[in-house]
Amino acid sequence: MSMVRFALALAAVAMVATPTMAANRCRDAKGKFMKCAPAPKKIVRCKTSNGKFAKCGTAGAKPV
Repeated sequence: MSMVRFALALAAVAMVATPTMAANRCRDAKGKFMKCAPAPKKIVRCKTSNGKFAKCGTAGAKPV
């Protein structure tokens, strides 16, 4: 029974600790901390009124 409790406790710690430890921490190739690269920009896509993808400059196209 104690092994089951240990496994549950270990899983709970792993779920809680992982996001907080990884937030805003980037390392270079040598393992030293550095400033993180900016997040990539989200690609803007446009659709026409009938639901097909189109270039955003065309008439009737709206960003999704």
